Amino acid sequence: MSGDVHVRFCESLGVKFPRATHPSRFLLIIAALLLLIVAALVFFQVIDEYSADEIPSLIADLAVVDDRQIERGRYLALAGNCASCHTAGSDGFMAGGVAFETPFGRIYSTNITPDAITGIGNWTVQQFFASMRHGVRPDGEHLYPVFPYTAFTKVSDEDIVALFAYLKSIPAIAQEASQNELSFPFNQRSLMSVWKAMFFDAGAYKEDDAESAEWNRGAYIVKALAHCGACHSPRNLLGAERPDMAMAGGVYTDKVPSGNMRPWSAPNLTSAPSGLGLWPHEDVAAYLKTGINSRVATFGPMNEVILNSSRHLSDADVNAMAVYLKSLPAKQANFKATASNKVLGMGRTLYNLHCGTCHLPTGLGDVESAPRLAGGSLVVQSSNPASLINVILDGPEMPDPPLATRWRKPMQDFRYLLDDQEIAALASYLRNTWGNTGGEVTANQVAEQR
Repeated sequence: MSGDVHVRFCESLGVKFPRATHPSRFLLIIAALLLLIVAALVFFQVIDEYSADEIPSLIADLAVVDDRQIERGRYLALAGNCASCHTAGSDGFMAGGVAFETPFGRIYSTNITPDAITGIGNWTVQQFFASMRHGVRPDGEHLYPVFPYTAFTKVSDEDIVALFAYLKSIPAIAQEASQNELSFPFNQRSLMSVWKAMFFDAGAYKEDDAESAEWNRGAYIVKALAHCGACHSPRNLLGAERPDMAMAGGVYTDKVPSGNMRPWSAPNLTSAPSGLGLWPHEDVAAYLKTGINSRVATFGPMNEVILNSSRHLSDADVNAMAVYLKSLPAKQANFKATASNKVLGMGRTLYNLHCGTCHLPTGLGDVESAPRLAGGSLVVQSSNPASLINVILDGPEMPDPPLATRWRKPMQDFRYLLDDQEIAALASYLRNTWGNTGGEVTANQVAEQR
């Protein structure tokens, strides 16, 4: 079983549980204290799986750096979207400093440039391998799984070495890592040994002989390099991915100007009706490659995934990812009850007044005016309505400049035009009309997103 508390998007994206089910800090502290008790009870029994003797002997043989090795590593860094999480500003490529807001406190990404003092300049390839495969620092301390070693453990030995060769080739930047802001007991790295024993299985990806080479390539990218499950899988109380609901949708957050954390829903990527079930292969591949398809254009936190990662991948790799994603069996969280007729009536009136001109009365949208909202809209149908609420409040936050031109004009925001009850009614109408089954949205949920 594997899991982590990683959130992959750059510039203040972090992990949060859905607001409706977010554990209180008291419960988190209780859980951590239970972990401390467990750690004390098994102090002499829990032994870290990692041992320097386990590092494959071929690592030394592979560590012959040439231009081809570096180019391979550069491509792998794009597939892993390393820059989004390790680049806080335009002058600090891979120098770290990105803040991740988690239920356990704030954690900062580290400097992975070849600076000898503040980066990985003095790391050996064996030490880099240990961090990727086992989540262990050169000093032997456990890494927090905000660094997604629960996914990177699946990266092949050869790819780990190539990635290291590339990182050692980029310009060194002297930038000290910011101190993490974790209160006791979450600041005790020793707890990670227990967490790993419960939720982490180290080991490279193993191909499924029953599947095609293309499927296996897609699975390798999605599960290992791109670590899609880090955002698109729900988590348990201790921040580990739930394997029973893998890729069925998760939650990540950014910070709004007020300082409050704003959740976004990472959509269901399984074949469920609320996920990719209605998307053809071509739409999945087009979205990953261009950020737009017949149903949606990229917005919000996914902008960085498309801009910094998936659009740079080869057509073959993008198609392989689509093949794998389309093969995932349907998994779907339970939805809230359908909204009342009164709420749906209010929502219908608001839709006709503010939305129907572009999205059309049928919700099918138009290739020139607006995306479709009927059937197959991940943002509308997600089990958590956070992203839909954000889009209504603040507009879709498209990349600037846009990745592709499709719709005539950007959607306006309704933050100051509609109150919480009206936005809730509008969102509920969208989620329960034209065959959508997303469930009700409440005014309290909208208030939390403002």
